[in-house]
Amino acid sequence: MAINRSELVAAVAEKTGSSQTAVNGVLDAVFDVFANSIAQGEKVTIPGWIAVERTDRAARTGRNPQTGETIQIAAGHSVKLTAGSKLKAAATKK
Repeated sequence: MAINRSELVAAVAEKTGSSQTAVNGVLDAVFDVFANSIAQGEKVTIPGWIAVERTDRAARTGRNPQTGETIQIAAGHSVKLTAGSKLKAAATKK
């Protein structure tokens, strides 16, 4: 079972008494700040809940699975998410 964005917005709006439009705007702003911070190489941390940071991947040699040919894979970036203690505790509840 999963919750999508519209269900999340509706649930937060109901819980806070705010309009769905306002909650949606705040959610957009939060994700925008996350994206801009991560793009600049900054780590974003919400203590107890989550930490998000950009990681670097070194260039490496790979293999084309169809032809077996060796290829060079360029260096790049990825994103690492780390769950905080409150999120981990919530995940262990039934």
